[in-house]
Amino acid sequence: MNIAAYSVLTAIGADRIGIVEDLAGLVTGRGGNIEESRMAVLGGEFAAIMLVALPEPALAGLEAALADLERELSLRLALKRTSRPGKPAEGRPYRLETVSLDTPGIVQAVTALLKRHRINIEELETDTRPAPWTGAPMFRLHATLILDGSVSVARLKADLAELEGEKDWDISLRPAFTAQPE
Repeated sequence: MNIAAYSVLTAIGADRIGIVEDLAGLVTGRGGNIEESRMAVLGGEFAAIMLVALPEPALAGLEAALADLERELSLRLALKRTSRPGKPAEGRPYRLETVSLDTPGIVQAVTALLKRHRINIEELETDTRPAPWTGAPMFRLHATLILDGSVSVARLKADLAELEGEKDWDISLRPAFTAQPE
C-alpha cells in the first residue's frame, strides 16, 4: 500500500453498536490503515480519535465527503492532516497515578505541576467510579510521561508529595519499563 498522507480522524456521537466498524470501513474502504486509536464511551456519547494513513487522493476524497458521512453515520466527524509519526520522544518514561475522592480541579492541579516542570504528557486517562462499600465517587488519573534530561525526578517527587499532602490525594510516580526483545 502506497501511503502518502496522514490525518487525525475524530468522531463523536450517541453510542450505538457498530460505530467502530463504520469508522474502520471509512478508512479501509478507501485503501487506508488505522495506525493508532483511542475510543471510549463518555456519558452516553461515543468518542474516537484515530491516526489514519491513506493515499493522498483517498484522503482528499474523505475530506470532501465528511458532511455527507456525518449525516449518514449520525456522528460529528473532523479530519486534521498531520505528519508521519516520528521517532518516539526521547527521555525517561514514567507513569503517574492519582487516586482520591472526586473533587473539582484535580486534572488542572496535576497538569499545572507537570507544566511547571516542562514535562510532556504522552497519554492521560481519567475515570470516576464508586468506592467499594461506601459508594463515594473516587477519581483516578493515569498518565504516561516522558521526562527529558533536564527534569529532576527528586524535585518532581517533592512537588508531587507537597501537592499530595495539601490536597489529601494519593499520588504515585514510578518509572515505566517496557519489555525489551531478546
